[in-house]
Amino acid sequence: MNLGSGNARGGSRPDDAEPPAEGPALRVSLVVPALNEERNLPYVLGRIPPDIDEVIIVDGGSKDRTVEVARQLMPSVRVIDQTRPGKGNALACGFAECSGDIIVMIDADGSTDPAEIPRFIEALLDGADFAKGSRFRPGGGSHDITRFRKLGNHFLNLTVNALFGTRFTDLCYGYNAFWRTALKVMDLPDVDLPRPANGERLWGDGFEIETLINVRVASHGLQITEVASVEAARLHGASNLNAIGDGRRVLRTILVEHRRRRELARRTSTMTTQEIRGVIPVQRHPSSPWRPLAQDVPAAVSAESE
Repeated sequence: MNLGSGNARGGSRPDDAEPPAEGPALRVSLVVPALNEERNLPYVLGRIPPDIDEVIIVDGGSKDRTVEVARQLMPSVRVIDQTRPGKGNALACGFAECSGDIIVMIDADGSTDPAEIPRFIEALLDGADFAKGSRFRPGGGSHDITRFRKLGNHFLNLTVNALFGTRFTDLCYGYNAFWRTALKVMDLPDVDLPRPANGERLWGDGFEIETLINVRVASHGLQITEVASVEAARLHGASNLNAIGDGRRVLRTILVEHRRRRELARRTSTMTTQEIRGVIPVQRHPSSPWRPLAQDVPAAVSAESE
Protein backbone atom coordinates (compact mmCIF):
# COMPACT_ATOMS: atom_id res chain seq x y z
CA MET A 1 0.00 0.00 0.00
CA ASN A 2 1.55 3.29 -1.04
CA LEU A 3 1.47 5.35 2.13
CA GLY A 4 4.29 7.73 1.43
CA SER A 5 7.92 7.72 2.47
CA GLY A 6 9.38 5.73 5.34
CA ASN A 7 9.53 8.74 7.65
CA ALA A 8 5.76 8.90 8.05
CA ARG A 9 4.71 9.96 11.52
CA GLY A 10 3.93 7.56 14.30
CA GLY A 11 5.94 4.49 13.36
CA SER A 12 7.51 2.39 16.08
CA ARG A 13 11.13 1.94 15.06
CA PRO A 14 14.06 -0.22 16.13
CA ASP A 15 16.33 0.95 18.92
CA ASP A 16 19.30 3.21 18.16
CA ALA A 17 18.49 3.79 14.48
CA GLU A 18 17.33 7.15 13.16
CA PRO A 19 14.92 6.76 10.23
CA PRO A 20 16.20 8.06 6.87
CA ALA A 21 14.86 11.32 5.52
CA GLU A 22 13.27 9.43 2.65
CA GLY A 23 12.57 5.73 2.27
CA PRO A 24 10.54 3.19 0.38
CA ALA A 25 6.75 3.22 0.50
CA LEU A 26 5.33 1.71 3.63
CA ARG A 27 3.85 -1.77 3.32
CA VAL A 28 0.68 -3.03 4.98
CA SER A 29 0.02 -6.64 6.02
CA LEU A 30 -3.45 -7.94 6.85
CA VAL A 31 -3.88 -10.95 9.18
CA VAL A 32 -7.16 -12.88 9.09
CA PRO A 33 -7.64 -15.89 11.42
CA ALA A 34 -10.15 -18.32 9.90
CA LEU A 35 -11.89 -21.51 11.00
CA ASN A 36 -14.58 -22.93 8.72
CA GLU A 37 -15.29 -19.60 7.05
CA GLU A 38 -15.67 -20.62 3.39
CA ARG A 39 -19.06 -18.91 3.06
CA ASN A 40 -17.85 -15.66 4.62
CA LEU A 41 -14.60 -15.26 2.70
CA PRO A 42 -16.16 -13.99 -0.57
CA TYR A 43 -17.51 -10.97 1.29
CA VAL A 44 -14.41 -10.40 3.46
CA LEU A 45 -11.78 -10.78 0.73
CA GLY A 46 -13.92 -8.83 -1.72
CA ARG A 47 -13.90 -5.75 0.52
CA ILE A 48 -10.15 -5.60 1.14
CA PRO A 49 -8.70 -2.40 -0.36
CA PRO A 50 -6.76 -3.31 -3.52
CA ASP A 51 -3.52 -1.67 -2.39
CA ILE A 52 -3.01 -3.84 0.71
CA ASP A 53 0.38 -5.44 0.10
CA GLU A 54 0.00 -8.75 1.92
CA VAL A 55 -3.00 -10.80 3.04
CA ILE A 56 -2.33 -13.71 5.40
CA ILE A 57 -5.08 -16.21 6.19
CA VAL A 58 -4.30 -18.23 9.32
CA ASP A 59 -6.24 -21.48 9.14
CA GLY A 60 -7.24 -23.15 12.40
CA GLY A 61 -7.78 -26.61 10.91
CA SER A 62 -10.92 -25.88 8.92
CA LYS A 63 -13.04 -28.85 7.91
CA ASP A 64 -14.71 -27.01 5.05
CA ARG A 65 -13.17 -25.41 1.93
CA THR A 66 -11.82 -22.30 3.68
CA VAL A 67 -8.30 -22.72 2.29
CA GLU A 68 -9.40 -23.59 -1.25
CA VAL A 69 -11.89 -20.73 -1.40
CA ALA A 70 -9.31 -18.22 -0.14
CA ARG A 71 -6.85 -19.22 -2.86
CA GLN A 72 -9.50 -19.19 -5.55
CA LEU A 73 -10.74 -15.74 -4.61
CA MET A 74 -7.30 -14.22 -4.07
CA PRO A 75 -4.43 -16.10 -5.75
CA SER A 76 -1.89 -13.84 -4.04
CA VAL A 77 -3.12 -14.71 -0.53
CA ARG A 78 -0.75 -16.49 1.85
CA VAL A 79 -2.35 -19.31 3.81
CA ILE A 80 -0.57 -20.66 6.89
CA ASP A 81 -1.57 -23.10 9.61
CA GLN A 82 -1.66 -22.08 13.24
CA THR A 83 0.51 -24.15 15.56
CA ARG A 84 -1.84 -24.48 18.56
CA PRO A 85 -5.59 -24.05 19.09
CA GLY A 86 -7.01 -20.63 19.86
CA LYS A 87 -7.47 -17.21 18.28
CA GLY A 88 -4.46 -15.83 20.13
CA ASN A 89 -2.14 -18.40 18.59
CA ALA A 90 -3.66 -17.77 15.16
CA LEU A 91 -2.90 -14.06 15.42
CA ALA A 92 0.62 -14.67 16.76
CA CYS A 93 1.34 -17.05 13.86
CA GLY A 94 0.07 -14.47 11.38
CA PHE A 95 2.04 -11.61 12.93
CA ALA A 96 5.22 -13.70 12.80
CA GLU A 97 4.84 -14.06 9.02
CA CYS A 98 4.11 -10.40 8.27
CA SER A 99 6.58 -8.42 6.19
CA GLY A 100 4.72 -5.10 6.28
CA ASP A 101 5.58 -2.00 8.27
CA ILE A 102 1.97 -1.87 9.43
CA ILE A 103 -0.11 -4.86 10.56
CA VAL A 104 -3.90 -4.92 10.52
CA MET A 105 -5.96 -7.65 12.25
CA ILE A 106 -9.57 -8.46 11.37
CA ASP A 107 -11.98 -11.39 11.66
CA ALA A 108 -13.04 -13.71 8.84
CA ASP A 109 -16.74 -13.89 9.73
CA GLY A 110 -17.71 -10.60 8.09
CA SER A 111 -18.20 -8.72 11.35
CA THR A 112 -15.20 -6.42 10.81
CA ASP A 113 -15.37 -4.50 7.54
CA PRO A 114 -12.05 -4.43 5.62
CA ALA A 115 -13.24 -1.27 3.87
CA GLU A 116 -12.56 0.58 7.15
CA ILE A 117 -8.82 -0.22 7.00
CA PRO A 118 -7.86 3.22 5.59
CA ARG A 119 -9.22 4.86 8.77
CA PHE A 120 -6.86 2.77 10.90
CA ILE A 121 -3.91 3.50 8.60
CA GLU A 122 -4.69 7.22 8.79
CA ALA A 123 -4.64 7.10 12.59
CA LEU A 124 -1.17 5.51 12.52
CA LEU A 125 0.15 8.03 10.03
CA ASP A 126 -1.25 10.84 12.18
CA GLY A 127 0.93 9.78 15.10
CA ALA A 128 -0.57 6.72 16.77
CA ASP A 129 1.47 3.63 17.53
CA PHE A 130 -1.64 1.50 17.90
CA ALA A 131 -5.02 2.14 16.23
CA LYS A 132 -7.77 0.44 18.20
CA GLY A 133 -11.23 -0.14 16.78
CA SER A 134 -14.19 0.92 18.92
CA ARG A 135 -17.87 0.20 18.40
CA PHE A 136 -18.75 2.81 20.99
CA ARG A 137 -17.04 5.92 19.62
CA PRO A 138 -19.21 8.41 17.70
CA GLY A 139 -19.63 6.93 14.24
CA GLY A 140 -19.21 3.36 15.45
CA GLY A 141 -21.82 0.74 16.27
CA SER A 142 -22.65 -2.94 16.45
CA HIS A 143 -25.29 -5.12 14.83
CA ASP A 144 -24.07 -8.17 16.70
CA ILE A 145 -23.40 -7.48 20.38
CA THR A 146 -26.10 -8.55 22.83
CA ARG A 147 -27.21 -6.51 25.83
CA PHE A 148 -25.55 -9.01 28.14
CA ARG A 149 -22.22 -8.88 26.29
CA LYS A 150 -22.38 -5.09 26.10
CA LEU A 151 -22.86 -4.90 29.86
CA GLY A 152 -19.93 -7.26 30.41
CA ASN A 153 -17.75 -5.26 28.02
CA HIS A 154 -18.63 -2.07 29.91
CA PHE A 155 -17.61 -3.64 33.22
CA LEU A 156 -14.31 -4.88 31.76
CA ASN A 157 -13.66 -1.43 30.28
CA LEU A 158 -14.14 0.21 33.67
CA THR A 159 -11.82 -2.31 35.30
CA VAL A 160 -9.00 -1.80 32.79
CA ASN A 161 -9.33 1.97 32.81
CA ALA A 162 -9.17 2.04 36.60
CA LEU A 163 -6.15 -0.26 36.83
CA PHE A 164 -4.13 0.96 33.84
CA GLY A 165 -5.07 4.65 33.68
CA THR A 166 -6.48 4.27 30.16
CA ARG A 167 -9.62 5.65 28.52
CA PHE A 168 -10.71 2.68 26.44
CA THR A 169 -14.32 2.67 25.28
CA ASP A 170 -14.30 -0.84 23.76
CA LEU A 171 -11.87 -3.33 25.25
CA CYS A 172 -13.20 -6.53 23.67
CA TYR A 173 -13.12 -5.71 19.96
CA GLY A 174 -10.60 -7.31 17.67
CA TYR A 175 -10.22 -4.76 14.87
CA ASN A 176 -6.78 -3.17 15.36
CA ALA A 177 -3.79 -1.90 13.42
CA PHE A 178 -0.27 -1.12 14.59
CA TRP A 179 3.31 -0.58 13.53
CA ARG A 180 5.04 -3.94 13.29
CA THR A 181 7.73 -3.07 15.82
CA ALA A 182 5.01 -2.76 18.48
CA LEU A 183 5.12 -6.57 18.53
CA LYS A 184 8.09 -6.29 20.89
CA VAL A 185 5.96 -4.92 23.71
CA MET A 186 3.14 -7.41 23.07
CA ASP A 187 5.48 -10.29 23.92
CA LEU A 188 3.10 -12.94 22.56
CA PRO A 189 3.62 -16.68 23.21
CA ASP A 190 6.25 -18.31 21.01
CA VAL A 191 4.41 -19.93 18.12
CA ASP A 192 6.87 -22.85 18.11
CA LEU A 193 6.14 -23.94 21.67
CA PRO A 194 4.18 -27.22 21.91
CA ARG A 195 0.69 -27.33 23.33
CA PRO A 196 0.76 -28.25 27.04
CA ALA A 197 0.40 -31.97 27.62
CA ASN A 198 -2.66 -31.43 29.82
CA GLY A 199 -4.51 -29.89 26.87
CA GLU A 200 -4.73 -26.41 28.36
CA ARG A 201 -3.90 -23.34 26.31
CA LEU A 202 -0.80 -21.22 26.77
CA TRP A 203 -1.37 -17.78 28.22
CA GLY A 204 -2.44 -15.58 25.32
CA ASP A 205 -3.52 -18.36 22.96
CA GLY A 206 -7.27 -17.86 23.49
CA PHE A 207 -9.84 -15.10 23.05
CA GLU A 208 -8.10 -13.11 25.77
CA ILE A 209 -5.49 -12.13 23.15
CA GLU A 210 -7.17 -8.82 22.33
CA THR A 211 -7.27 -7.74 25.96
CA LEU A 212 -3.68 -8.89 26.49
CA ILE A 213 -2.49 -6.86 23.50
CA ASN A 214 -4.45 -3.77 24.56
CA VAL A 215 -3.17 -3.66 28.12
CA ARG A 216 0.43 -4.42 27.16
CA VAL A 217 0.66 -1.61 24.61
CA ALA A 218 -0.98 0.68 27.17
CA SER A 219 1.41 -0.43 29.93
CA HIS A 220 4.39 0.46 27.76
CA GLY A 221 3.09 3.96 27.06
CA LEU A 222 2.44 3.55 23.37
CA GLN A 223 0.25 6.18 21.76
CA ILE A 224 -3.20 4.63 21.27
CA THR A 225 -5.93 6.13 19.11
CA GLU A 226 -9.42 4.68 19.04
CA VAL A 227 -11.03 4.48 15.62
CA ALA A 228 -14.81 4.34 15.22
CA SER A 229 -15.87 1.05 13.66
CA VAL A 230 -19.19 -0.58 12.83
CA GLU A 231 -19.46 -4.26 13.70
CA ALA A 232 -21.76 -6.30 11.48
CA ALA A 233 -23.49 -9.50 12.50
CA ARG A 234 -21.69 -12.72 11.53
CA LEU A 235 -22.77 -13.58 8.00
CA HIS A 236 -22.76 -17.38 8.17
CA GLY A 237 -21.98 -20.07 10.72
CA ALA A 238 -21.84 -20.04 14.50
CA SER A 239 -19.49 -18.00 16.66
CA ASN A 240 -16.89 -19.76 18.82
CA LEU A 241 -17.29 -17.06 21.49
CA ASN A 242 -18.52 -18.12 24.93
CA ALA A 243 -19.68 -14.95 26.65
CA ILE A 244 -19.38 -16.22 30.23
CA GLY A 245 -16.30 -18.42 29.88
CA ASP A 246 -14.37 -15.97 27.72
CA GLY A 247 -15.47 -13.07 29.92
CA ARG A 248 -13.96 -14.76 32.95
CA ARG A 249 -10.76 -15.39 31.02
CA VAL A 250 -10.60 -11.72 29.99
CA LEU A 251 -11.07 -10.60 33.60
CA ARG A 252 -8.31 -12.97 34.69
CA THR A 253 -6.14 -11.52 31.92
CA ILE A 254 -6.68 -8.00 33.25
CA LEU A 255 -5.73 -8.96 36.78
CA VAL A 256 -2.68 -11.03 35.76
CA GLU A 257 -1.43 -8.32 33.41
CA HIS A 258 -1.87 -5.70 36.11
CA ARG A 259 0.40 -7.71 38.41
CA ARG A 260 2.83 -8.15 35.52
CA ARG A 261 2.85 -4.39 34.96
CA ARG A 262 3.55 -3.65 38.62
CA GLU A 263 6.38 -6.19 38.69
CA LEU A 264 7.97 -4.69 35.59
CA ALA A 265 7.68 -1.20 37.07
CA ARG A 266 9.36 -2.43 40.26
CA ARG A 267 12.20 -4.03 38.28
CA THR A 268 12.87 -0.87 36.28
CA SER A 269 12.49 1.66 39.10
CA THR A 270 16.20 1.57 39.99
CA MET A 271 17.59 0.99 36.48
CA THR A 272 19.55 3.43 34.37
CA THR A 273 18.12 4.51 31.02
CA GLN A 274 20.46 2.13 29.19
CA GLU A 275 19.40 -0.77 31.40
CA ILE A 276 15.73 0.05 30.87
CA ARG A 277 16.26 -0.19 27.12
CA GLY A 278 17.14 -3.83 27.58
CA VAL A 279 13.74 -4.47 29.15
CA ILE A 280 11.41 -1.90 27.57
CA PRO A 281 11.68 -1.06 23.85
CA VAL A 282 12.29 2.53 22.82
CA GLN A 283 9.54 4.33 20.93
CA ARG A 284 9.97 7.20 18.52
CA HIS A 285 7.17 9.74 18.47
CA PRO A 286 6.86 12.31 15.69
CA SER A 287 7.65 15.33 17.87
CA SER A 288 9.96 13.82 20.48
CA PRO A 289 13.43 12.30 20.60
CA TRP A 290 14.09 8.63 21.20
CA ARG A 291 12.95 7.81 24.72
CA PRO A 292 12.38 4.79 26.97
CA LEU A 293 8.75 3.94 27.62
CA ALA A 294 8.05 4.57 31.29
CA GLN A 295 5.74 2.13 33.02
CA ASP A 296 3.82 4.81 34.88
CA VAL A 297 2.84 6.83 31.79
CA PRO A 298 -0.89 6.37 31.05
CA ALA A 299 -1.72 5.51 27.45
CA ALA A 300 -2.95 8.49 25.48
CA VAL A 301 -6.26 7.26 24.13
CA SER A 302 -7.87 9.66 21.72
CA ALA A 303 -10.59 9.35 19.12
CA GLU A 304 -11.11 10.53 15.61
CA SER A 305 -13.90 12.80 16.79
CA GLU A 306 -11.79 14.48 19.45
